[in-house]
Amino acid sequence: MALPLTTSPAPPELPEVVDTGLVTLRPWRPDDVGAMARAIAESVEHLRPWMPWAAAEPLSLADRTQLVAEFCRQWATGESYVYGMFAGGKPVGGTGLHPRIGHGGMEIGYWVHPAWTGRGVATSTTRALTTVALGLPGIVRVEIHHDKANAASRRIPEKLGYTLVAEVPEPPEAPAETGVECRWRMTREEWESR
Repeated sequence: MALPLTTSPAPPELPEVVDTGLVTLRPWRPDDVGAMARAIAESVEHLRPWMPWAAAEPLSLADRTQLVAEFCRQWATGESYVYGMFAGGKPVGGTGLHPRIGHGGMEIGYWVHPAWTGRGVATSTTRALTTVALGLPGIVRVEIHHDKANAASRRIPEKLGYTLVAEVPEPPEAPAETGVECRWRMTREEWESR
């Protein structure tokens, strides 16, 4: 008797373009490498205290090209969905949906160019991606994680009505981190009832 073939489930189909009303989200492409490098260079001092990946900046052209290729590969396999935030065709930040919090969940991360902070970009982006994620089959919760001292990141889940579900000790990975990670959650039921 032949055993049935088992296959891995296909990755969810996320929209490749999301208009938040303030910015347009779309996957990074190979032709974005130069613009991405400029946006990060202009933002790196603003990001370095909170984003562990900023410690490696500036990346070489080859390394940044490889990074974007990796984002594309991860998108295709469903490992992670990294979007650039674009205004007038120029990158003003980055975000993503990451299925790294266990079955049925996705985590949203974000960074915003300092010239674009305080304009609602991260809030509108997170609102849009929460709707996208919770509209996917099998996704029942979305989380945002940030260091307890990162007040700017904290304001996003607070504004959107996420619930603070835990404060977890985590070894600091960036210079300003305290080692306490705040974890915020929104469930599908809560989002749909708003």
